[in-house]
Amino acid sequence: MTSRYRATEGVNPPSPRRRTVVKAAAATAVLAGPLVAALPAGAATGTPAFLHGVASGDPLPDGILLWTRVTPTAEAVPGSGLGPDTEVSWTVARDKAFTNVVSRGSLTASAASDHTVKADIRGLEPATDYWFRFSASGTDSPAARTRTAPAADANVTGLRFGVVTCANWEAGYFSSYRHLAARSDLDAWLHLGDYIYEYKSGEYGTRGTVVRPHAPLNEIITLADYRTRHGKYKTDPDLQALHLKAPVIAIWDDHEFADNAWSGGAVNHTEGAEGTWTARQAAAKQAYFEWMPVRPAIAGTTYRRLRFGKLADLSLLDLRSFRSQQASSGSGSVDDPDRTITGRAQLDWLKAGLKASDTKWRLVGNSVMIAPFVIGSLTADLLKPLAKLLDLPQDGIGINTDQWDGYTDDRRELLAHLRSNAIGNTVFLTGDIHMSWANDVPVDAGTYPLSPSAATEFVITSVTSDNLDDLVKVPEGTVSALAAPLIQVANRHVHWVDTDRHGYGVLDITADRAQMDYYVLSDRTSPTATSSWERSYRTRSGTQKVERTYDPV
Repeated sequence: MTSRYRATEGVNPPSPRRRTVVKAAAATAVLAGPLVAALPAGAATGTPAFLHGVASGDPLPDGILLWTRVTPTAEAVPGSGLGPDTEVSWTVARDKAFTNVVSRGSLTASAASDHTVKADIRGLEPATDYWFRFSASGTDSPAARTRTAPAADANVTGLRFGVVTCANWEAGYFSSYRHLAARSDLDAWLHLGDYIYEYKSGEYGTRGTVVRPHAPLNEIITLADYRTRHGKYKTDPDLQALHLKAPVIAIWDDHEFADNAWSGGAVNHTEGAEGTWTARQAAAKQAYFEWMPVRPAIAGTTYRRLRFGKLADLSLLDLRSFRSQQASSGSGSVDDPDRTITGRAQLDWLKAGLKASDTKWRLVGNSVMIAPFVIGSLTADLLKPLAKLLDLPQDGIGINTDQWDGYTDDRRELLAHLRSNAIGNTVFLTGDIHMSWANDVPVDAGTYPLSPSAATEFVITSVTSDNLDDLVKVPEGTVSALAAPLIQVANRHVHWVDTDRHGYGVLDITADRAQMDYYVLSDRTSPTATSSWERSYRTRSGTQKVERTYDPV
């Protein structure tokens, strides 16, 4: 394994959705039958099986969080609430053959946690590769590689992360995960939200077609539903392969709950007919923390901070749990100072962390775009699908109220904080909108470039979820060729946008620059899709601006 830490240690009425047209409720159905039929012989005869892979996440200098799910008996499928308590042991070693074991232990997997287990291992060495596996009743899981973070005071010369977002099961195959798993140079990978989608089968596929059906077939609402959907995702071989290769650092966005979620509801939630939002949100959060190698952080959410030596720290945001209702839903002006996307406590936490940071780079894991955006003079045939994709009013007013554009007071306060405290080298890493962008983040977009840029932003396109050419139903690249120049004319801080392709990013950090390489897939509907480098952009230290570079790392 090539080392990449080059370190010297020292309540809402129904309303239209943003990405679907028809709202329909369906009965809850846990598809135990087909899943049982798919079990290997061992599980069918009562021998425990590790059908959902293993994973690690949230690396620390001295520790890592390990995860798995055991299927103790054939009926104990995700969300069923069935199956006996089962002892699951874990082993951590310095080598893949497990001859140099450094840590062992055991946990009990029970139906109360959907037979998932997490082991928060400590006492490890910083910036070190480890191998781990789980065992139950003589059955071993696959062996997986993970890696700890560098020591807090380490002079780290390089970091490299895979970056992904928006993986809709029914829209295609997760080839982005497979291509990242094939690399040998990743310290970790970032998932910026929409790891799962909540829709019922057939409601949100690829250009209206289901490539592969998910489970359960109904929209997920209950705890059993969310568990079943997470379990289905974790059977994907490409996702399992990536979890075997490197630790994940994940945040949630709306579809881990419901489309356009906010603190008191969601566009895709009908209070009463679909139960209460409080109960649905709690079920979604419980299933998420059961099924993801993520430590519950402040207030039981995903906002937290990780450090990678003196080179970078990474502030991870939760932009769903505390936000006010989107202004487009009739709750007020986007400039209302009483409305928030972060919540007061999280914004104060973020500002304090950025100010106190002594690392070279301040990375922010950010689920929705912070750079301002207006549509500009797009033609009517492009305006309508773009408005749908970006959740814009379709009368041509270019404000995406689900993004930071809908919460301008929070953004203004944060960017002013960066400027007044001379906090440089802040890079937002963003998902959600199924397009690739490379942006400066201006203090005042209306006067840019006379107004300074307070930060930079790299937005990653979707793994599979529909983007603009899919909504228009034209060949890939057609829309981007027309729309991108018009978007850039109207938004001078946008250096590049690709509205049409699916893929992933590779972020490389050195003391001199932060660079994002953008990769695209040949065909998301093919399980053997190839990957190719599309473009690269970087921000050089001290500039707070993006520039194109012509070679991937």
